[in-house]
Amino acid sequence: MFQKLKAVFQDRDIRSRLLFTSLMLIVFRIGAHITVPGVNAASIQSLASSGLFGLLNTFGGGALSSYSIFSLGVSPYITASIVIQLLQMDVIPAFTEWSKQGEVGRRKLNKWTRYFAIVIAFFQAIAISVGFNTLSQFGLITNPNFVTYALIALVMTAGSMFVVWLGEQITQFGIGNGTSMIIFAGIVARVPQELAAFVQSRFLDARPSELSTSWMMAAGIVVAAILIIMFVVYMNQAERRIPVRYSKRANAAAQKAHLPLKLNSAGVIPVIFASALIMVPQTILGLFAASHGSKDWFQILSKVFNLNEPIGIAIYALVIILFTFFYAHIQINPERVAENLQKAGGYIPSVRPGYPTENYLSAMLNRLSTVGSIFLMGIATLPLVGSYLYNLPQGIALSGTSLLIVVGVALDTAKQIEGRLIKRQYVGFIRE
Repeated sequence: MFQKLKAVFQDRDIRSRLLFTSLMLIVFRIGAHITVPGVNAASIQSLASSGLFGLLNTFGGGALSSYSIFSLGVSPYITASIVIQLLQMDVIPAFTEWSKQGEVGRRKLNKWTRYFAIVIAFFQAIAISVGFNTLSQFGLITNPNFVTYALIALVMTAGSMFVVWLGEQITQFGIGNGTSMIIFAGIVARVPQELAAFVQSRFLDARPSELSTSWMMAAGIVVAAILIIMFVVYMNQAERRIPVRYSKRANAAAQKAHLPLKLNSAGVIPVIFASALIMVPQTILGLFAASHGSKDWFQILSKVFNLNEPIGIAIYALVIILFTFFYAHIQINPERVAENLQKAGGYIPSVRPGYPTENYLSAMLNRLSTVGSIFLMGIATLPLVGSYLYNLPQGIALSGTSLLIVVGVALDTAKQIEGRLIKRQYVGFIRE
């Protein structure tokens, strides 16, 4: 391990990329503490226990707690990405055609994703400002009127697009996926504060007779956290290796070939997508909280899309499961894999090439996604269930969705660094 760390810091390219990523994240953290004009950020702390606040704060990188210019974070861009991906499924022919055009089509789709993200960010900023102002008993916005809301929406939309730009710069010139790294940095930045609050409440402010219980609780939490992280890492790394034979290759090389299918092919994306999708109706309901808050239909919909209610938790779990299957088939297209295998002269033993191979891969991907979706759903909803049944706090930085994001981003970033090290070794070998 120490040799790998030494190799990382000795590589000039990786050092510069790590430094660039750190600088971009520092810029983000500075902006996360600049409060939007015309807002009393202290009044929003009373909403910290609500499900919508927790989700928005997670995808805003912790910036919503101070109602900063980066409060929306990358959530509008994520929502826009969901819309664009759904429209590619033969809904809009132009989008479907662009998805098959490689790099040129990807640029066109990214441009439309940004356009959608701007629109979503503007209306989401107005909705959460109106909703949170109502929920905080009209203490959030100092002068609530149309001009104030429009100004706040413009500032927060500009901040969200700037965060998206930071993410793109990290992806291009830094290490890891920029969007994921920003969410990762926001979650990790909250850990020291929550650890300090835990130590303060359990040890510094505790009675002498309660110290032994506090020590046992702390030890139990540490052991449980280590075991859960190990389980999440194991599930993220687990894969099914399907043997592949090539008729045009030598037997020794053909026997070593395999097609790896990860148990959780979709990664943490289904949880991010599901969270973003749940935020949409909650945000829209926030617009009608002041005028229709007492009506029956509003109360019913508020419970349906409330992550503090059983029905809201059930819908959240169902959406995670559906998105797991959906995104797994986007990541690994069985039709395309079967076609590429046939072109390369490859085949799966006991499976005929072509359509039978496609059916076999689809069935295998569905079986793996079944286990993966249950795993993602369990990790994401466990804190919500615990909060409902045992009144446990939801705002823990490394719980549920946050834990999946942190572990997933850490593993992907480590793989990218290792890949760059291997690439540099091969380049050096070729030059020699």
